[in-house]
Amino acid sequence: MKLKPRSKSLVRIASLQWWGARAGSVIFMFAALCLYMMSSINPTTMAPVRSATQDIVSPLLTTINKPIVWTTDYVGAISGLTAMQEENMVLKAENARLREWYQTAMALQAENEALQGLMNVKLPPRHDYITTRIIADSGNAFAQSLMIQAGEKDGIVNGQAVLGENGLVGRVIDSGNNSARVLLLNDINSRIPVLILGSNQRAIMAGNNSDRLTLLHLPQNMDIEAGTRVITSGHGGLFPYGLPVGVIEKKNDGTYVVSPHETADRASFIRVVRKPEAVQ
Repeated sequence: MKLKPRSKSLVRIASLQWWGARAGSVIFMFAALCLYMMSSINPTTMAPVRSATQDIVSPLLTTINKPIVWTTDYVGAISGLTAMQEENMVLKAENARLREWYQTAMALQAENEALQGLMNVKLPPRHDYITTRIIADSGNAFAQSLMIQAGEKDGIVNGQAVLGENGLVGRVIDSGNNSARVLLLNDINSRIPVLILGSNQRAIMAGNNSDRLTLLHLPQNMDIEAGTRVITSGHGGLFPYGLPVGVIEKKNDGTYVVSPHETADRASFIRVVRKPEAVQ
């Protein structure tokens, strides 16, 4: 049986397509091999080709990489959730311990108040504060003071103690109707009666225009552990008893200074301690 001319043409076209596909694969493989050899022999020659290829392939790789990134993020989120759950358990345990300490503290406070009542102990009044903003700092090499945005109309009077967030800053030395000036602890004219906890040793803390405060009238050869807390003694009625001041530091020459808890340059708001007679 003879093939019709049309059938013969179809067979011929199919054969050409088959050989064309094979030839195309061979040509591409040969071209790739040539490019690889040229790149190995002279890398700079192929730099433009590599750059163009990277520009073409980069979006494709980004698209392919998206599921991988999503999977990685999902696994990270699951891991983070697990870590948060573990941290939550730790915080719950700490909270439970704090509640136990709170109950213990409340019981001790009640017991302390009962004992004080039996012994007819007279305690100093609780502190009442006036909170205000610092509006000016006039500190220089010779005077250390600042101005606050509260005055006599707010209950500010000379001699009141001034505290920052962590401890004593100074005392009011001049009060107007709407503002007042505070002499800082490190001013050379500052003198504060203090008490060194543990030894219950009284001393006078003096300013010296530096960031460390001098202790006057300490007994000779007195041994004080570094880090011991210093508070106001209340002696002389200048300040209330127990205001936090700072901690003891020992110098190389064996003398002791006080590192204050608070400095004016770290504060934007301060609290002025009302004197008992000023509390309405």
